[in-house]
Formats: sequence, structure tokens, C-alpha cells
Amino acid sequence: MSEIRPGDDYLVSALAAGGQIRAFAATTKNLVEEARQRHNTSPVASAALGRLLTAGAMMGCMMKGDEDLLTLKIDADGPIAGLTVTADSHGTVKGYPGNPTVLIHAKPNGKLDVSGAVGAGTLTVIRDLGLKEPYSGQIELISGEIAEDITYYFAVSEQTPSSVGLGVLLNKENTIRQAGGFILQLMPDAAEETIAALEEKLKGVASVTEMLDGGMAPEDILYRFLGDMDLEITEKRPLAFRCNCSREKVRRAVGSVGMKSLREMIADGKDIEVKCHFCNTAYTFTPDDLKAMVMERLQKLKIME
Repeated sequence: MSEIRPGDDYLVSALAAGGQIRAFAATTKNLVEEARQRHNTSPVASAALGRLLTAGAMMGCMMKGDEDLLTLKIDADGPIAGLTVTADSHGTVKGYPGNPTVLIHAKPNGKLDVSGAVGAGTLTVIRDLGLKEPYSGQIELISGEIAEDITYYFAVSEQTPSSVGLGVLLNKENTIRQAGGFILQLMPDAAEETIAALEEKLKGVASVTEMLDGGMAPEDILYRFLGDMDLEITEKRPLAFRCNCSREKVRRAVGSVGMKSLREMIADGKDIEVKCHFCNTAYTFTPDDLKAMVMERLQKLKIME
């Protein structure tokens, strides 16, 4: 198991009931706070993005291949204008909201109205496992609260009965106080008594953030549900917000636009700034940089002739 330092984000994987249940729990406070800072998200955008980042981190760790990639994409009609998260199998995740500064009224109970910000639409899950075509599944959002939608996705698209909990708790100054989640899944051979026992355990459970804020670690959350069902912790893995963008990648993207557009930007005589959607890092290119891109394009065309 990887070394986890106090205060680090991490995920715990486990089996219970003789392999009839597989389980994951994570604390993601730091990576959600990094996303909040990078995108300067409003409170409700922080909560929505944080939930999807947490789900992505856990679902990414379900994959086995070193190069496997997972994308969670919400396309919906709410004012947050959708959410996109990408994760790998090593515990790194990145993501962004369409509208990071969305502001809407809280619910009558004072909680952030994530479903109101998300709206009605679809959740698409894409797994790129290095095959010819990525695996893709899509469902209609049933609540926009994200955890319920992920639960519904597992049931409909993967025929895996699951319970998903996701949460983000903010401080008064809107920084992230707690964030995390859990996924509990019944395997195909689960016995009726195992199913009934798990359903009973899930009744009246406190929210994920209440458990984390009360001092519970991911292991404690899993023991809360599965401690008397022969719980076996199989792995602990660090989690982090990480983007693989670079100046060279962005340069290639800019250089691939039409020659007319490149020449118009050069004629404008001003630097251009391009920001990465996922991490909001800004890359600046001067007119001379753009001229070099044009020359490279022309050189390639000559070679091809």
C-alpha cells in the first residue's frame, strides 16, 4: 500500500462478505480545494464540481490498465452549463464546470442547490481502455445531485446495484472544509441475506461530509457500513488534482487552426492567451510564436509535395 501522510487525500478499496461486496471510500478535500482555487468557483459550483471529481477519482481507480482513462460528462440545461471530469487509474483527476461563477439561491433547508445549478440533462461515462473504441454509457439525470445519478448509471448501464455517497462541505469563507465519498457495490453472486444486511446498514446514515467532519477517515466509513461483514481493506491509494497540459501541447493546438486564422492573429500584432479548460493555466503566444507556427506548417506542406 502507498504511504499516506496525515492530511493527504486518499482512497481505500475493500471487499466484504467474502467478495460479495466491493467498496471504495475517499477523502478529497485537497484536490477539490485546488480545483476551487484554479477555477475560482462559486460555492454551488465548488460543491457540484467537487462531487463529480470525487466520483471520478473513485471510478478511475476501478480501472486496471496503466493507460486507462475515464471521463464523466454532464450536459444539462442548468446555469452551471455542464461539468466535465477526467480521471486515470492512478488516482489523479481533473475537471471543470461550464460556468464556474454560477450563483443561485440555497434550498429552503440552507443547503447548496446543486441540482438547481445542474438542471436536467444527461450523464455520459466514457472509459478509454486502449481498445479500438472507448466504452461509453449514457443516462438521463434523475436528480442532478450527482450521487443519485452515478448510482442510477451503475444500475442501468453496468447492471451493478450500488450505493453512492458524495459530499462537499464549505467553510464560511467558501474554502473547502471537507470533501469525499463512497461507492458500495453488490457483486453478481451476492446472496439475499447480504443484500438485506447492506440495505439495513444504509438506513439513516449521516452524510459523507458529516462523517468526515466528525473525524472519520475513509476506512472508518467503510467499517461503519461493512465492519461486521468480514471487511478486508485491499488498497490505499493517494489522490490528487493533476493536469497533463503543457505549453507544447497547447502550442500544437493553436498551430493546428486554419492558416487564415493564424495570419489574422499575426496581423493583429497582439499576444494571444490560451487557457486550459481543465486547470485554467494560461499560455501566452507572441506574434513571433504564431509566425513560427505558420512557417512550420508551410515547411510540412513542402515536404509532403
